[in-house]
Amino acid sequence: MIPIRGEVALMSAPQQKPVVTEREARQVAEAAREQDWRKPSFAKELFLGRFRLDLIHPHPMPPDEDARRGEEFLAELRDFCESKVDGALIEREAQIPDEVIAGLKDLGALGMKIDTKYGGLGLTQVYYNKALALAGSACPAIGVLLSAHQSIGVPQPLKLFGTQEQKETFLPRCARTDISAFLLTEPDVGSDPARLATSAVPEGDEYVLDGVKLWTTNGVVADLLVVMARVPRSEGHKGGITAFVVETDSPGITVENRNAFMGLRGIENGVTRFHQVRVPAANRIGPEGSGLKIALTTLNTGRLSLPASCVAAGKWCLKIAREWSAAREQWGKPIADHEAVGAKISFIAATTFALEAVLDLSSQMADEDRNDIRIEGALAKLFSSEMGWLIADELVQIRGGRGFETAASLAARGERAVPAEQVLRDLRINRIFEGSTEIMHLLIAREAVDAHLSVAGDLIDPEKSLSDKAKAGAQAGAFYARWLPKLVAGQGQLPYSYGEFKREVDLSVHLRYVERTARKLARSTFYAMSRWQGRMETKQGFLGRIVDIGAELFAMSAVCVRAELLRTTESHGREAYQLADAFCRQSRIRVEELFGRLWTNTDDLDRKVVKGVMAGTYEWLEEGIVDPSGEGPWIADATPGPSEHTNVHRPVR
Repeated sequence: MIPIRGEVALMSAPQQKPVVTEREARQVAEAAREQDWRKPSFAKELFLGRFRLDLIHPHPMPPDEDARRGEEFLAELRDFCESKVDGALIEREAQIPDEVIAGLKDLGALGMKIDTKYGGLGLTQVYYNKALALAGSACPAIGVLLSAHQSIGVPQPLKLFGTQEQKETFLPRCARTDISAFLLTEPDVGSDPARLATSAVPEGDEYVLDGVKLWTTNGVVADLLVVMARVPRSEGHKGGITAFVVETDSPGITVENRNAFMGLRGIENGVTRFHQVRVPAANRIGPEGSGLKIALTTLNTGRLSLPASCVAAGKWCLKIAREWSAAREQWGKPIADHEAVGAKISFIAATTFALEAVLDLSSQMADEDRNDIRIEGALAKLFSSEMGWLIADELVQIRGGRGFETAASLAARGERAVPAEQVLRDLRINRIFEGSTEIMHLLIAREAVDAHLSVAGDLIDPEKSLSDKAKAGAQAGAFYARWLPKLVAGQGQLPYSYGEFKREVDLSVHLRYVERTARKLARSTFYAMSRWQGRMETKQGFLGRIVDIGAELFAMSAVCVRAELLRTTESHGREAYQLADAFCRQSRIRVEELFGRLWTNTDDLDRKVVKGVMAGTYEWLEEGIVDPSGEGPWIADATPGPSEHTNVHRPVR
């Protein structure tokens, strides 16, 4: 299953944590995913070897009225960020000032995604993400505050699954006054929600919650919570992991600690304990047992908040790289003129263009609602978090010693206060938030092979009978007889395909490459499934590379389509084509390396080394150091019961 905003697991309540097998855990995860594909998916087709450019080109555009309202709000938000937000102060004091939060409330920033009929601004996903990028550039902690509240907090689950009464009760509050948080993770449960231990025991027309939640972003200042808890099965109750809206001032709720991190120092992230907390049954979101499905569906678009922060960081890194590399001289010329630095600047510029292309395309697809974007949203999160981190790392390298020095230290000795090291620290969590890179690989891989499992899954399921396997064999034979021949040839082999992308700079060659490579990717996946069958799910290294190739192909498609859009709508279309060309050429090198590593790698050897490490075979290698770690258990005790801590909850009014 996938970790959400670092906070991803849940704890149920009996005095004992659930003990589950690996198979049971997988069954819980499988039951939570959306089973059907009712709408087309560009990325799903890509993994099947079908390059459906028609699903993304021409690039979708927001309606004029949505764009007008969005631009008006962005102008107000920019003025607020420039005049009222002191990012250095927030970093120094590790807290967003109450007056800044109050100002955001007055702007309506808490209700950007909430419908106007409930008092919100009703912005599209495109403009919501532009707003998050803008606010996050002023202070990343503010971007997290707003996105945790709206992307995964109370507004989005209620928008998708809430009753009319719940929407009328809670959405007006969320739009203007109340901050919300999402509580899933627990101290001993991360990406394995089958072991969730927080419980919600039915009593009349209420549920009684007991348990502990960890890494509750916004939890320290939240007024409303979305809490995932396990309802025990009983007469009249289906049971299972269930979502609830909970008032934070309810008796029995204690915020026991405000957590501190290497980056995002201004976020209000804590540990929240529930002891005999009574929640009205009317506050349950959806039926019992639907909590994980609600969480995953919410994340389809909720994950796009992280790419927004990466786009903001990429744009800022490009600005600093350009200005610094022109001012700093080495051996008689600006460092930008040295190839070693110039290659880094080119990477930053081309990849930032790609980050924005992927985000805008995915967001507009979410707004149009013509496509199923569960894979696209996940690919956007995966690609952006990895590439955003690399961009920030390259900026620190370009800045040299100044990149390692804090902005405050630079200012103290009379230089421009450039917080390059802070951006690197702040971006690092994106590779963990809302599904770590490793979990995203598995999640996307599962969706990418869904068509294969639908027709041939019973063939590799050891619990299926011979008659089931025979039936599956017949199904699979018919499917692959139709599918495999289509992977042999396609438009990517025709020299004049995608000719509308051939300008002064020729992008058609890259689209032909994407088409050919998508078919190669599908053939590789099929070969692996034939080779490993039921063991395929254990080949996480292979699956990760398959997904990374798909992410690169998605990004290449997005940049080409965006470049063509800008050519027809903006004055810098020629420059957009240049950036798209640069990105695609860089991406193609990465793709070819990934293909090489599909079959030539150290995966088997790595597994042997890991077994040796865990058995203590190499313990001698750890000699000669002093471990600076403090004393204490690896995982804090989360036994249900009354809190013994002071409540550090502080609502902002």
